[in-house]
Amino acid sequence: MTIGGSTVAAELASLLPWRDPTPRITAGERAARLDRARALTAEAGADALLVGAGASLRYFAGVPWGASERMVALVLPVEGDPVIVCPRFEEGSLLAALEIPADVRLWEEDESPSALVATGLRGGATLLVDPQLPFGMATALGTCGLVLRDASGVVDACRMLKSPAELALLSQAKAMTLEVQRRAAAILEPGIAASAVIRFIDSAHRALGSAGSYFCAVQFGRATAFPHGLPADQLLEEDQLVLIDTGCQVEGYHSDITRTYAFGTVDAEVHAIFETEQAAQRAAFEAVRPGVSCESVDAAARVVLERAGLGPDYRLPGLPHRTGHGIGLSIHEPAYLVRGDRTPLAPGMCFSNEPMIVVPDRFGVRLEDHFHVTETGAAWFTEPQPSIDRPFG
Repeated sequence: MTIGGSTVAAELASLLPWRDPTPRITAGERAARLDRARALTAEAGADALLVGAGASLRYFAGVPWGASERMVALVLPVEGDPVIVCPRFEEGSLLAALEIPADVRLWEEDESPSALVATGLRGGATLLVDPQLPFGMATALGTCGLVLRDASGVVDACRMLKSPAELALLSQAKAMTLEVQRRAAAILEPGIAASAVIRFIDSAHRALGSAGSYFCAVQFGRATAFPHGLPADQLLEEDQLVLIDTGCQVEGYHSDITRTYAFGTVDAEVHAIFETEQAAQRAAFEAVRPGVSCESVDAAARVVLERAGLGPDYRLPGLPHRTGHGIGLSIHEPAYLVRGDRTPLAPGMCFSNEPMIVVPDRFGVRLEDHFHVTETGAAWFTEPQPSIDRPFG
């Protein structure tokens, strides 16, 4: 598919819901997740695990709720049935979403959910607490005679290693977004507003069967030098660089893909930076194998940049942020491809690969694709961009 030459109406009219949608996570897989979490909690010397509303609650219980000021939580004892603590007025909605067998314990608006958590545990019990639980809720739990400890080691150990079913859901989400990226390139024309491209991308994601764009950044020219863009809307001009970063969700699993390409003609310096960006992304990918540290992948990308006279470290022109992030039910989740993260890579881990190069106040190039760790190295979810003029081959 080329850059330009089509219209919003034509592209949307030709998009159909995704053929052969990936199956949802099964009840058996959720049960296995709970069993693993119990075993890790016991190994940590704790009596129970508490997971609040958010991505981890969806991972373990299938409940796709975000956190609010009201506690909704899974309490998973090392021995015994899972417990869901929830406001009483939300009972019907909870039961419609819940995908595991659980003892549902309800609290009224004038009651303490923390006390309800504590009633199911013996006095002085050690409770591993979700690191994403709001501070105020954790503080309230601490007044109920419980010994609180960080649950990161349990939650991250479970969520970082994706099952084949999770890899398939991630693969569909990324394939959908890559198709939307192709279509977005086709509608570009001089004078089109970045906001119009963002609206198209959301509509295209919906046409393919997602709930729309989870996020979307469209940057032209100088705005590409700012990793997350500038606040003002822009109009595309001839011979500008285009950067589009967007993603969607499939059953909660995320995509997050960036393409940077020329709309018309860009100068030789931009071409050279693009080629260096390609080389850094490739070096990071080739550094992946089970057992090596996350930080070593970041280091591999930075070696390429420094040899090209960029950086070093986070200095500009160069790479101002980490090389990549974990991805799954959260768009950014542990582990991270960054100096200081010594987590050893293992099969099933999934990461972005995006060693962006910024030339301050002039332009930036970010190529972002995702890979998963295999028994022997890494496998792409989406193939990297081939060239600055032909972003989709």
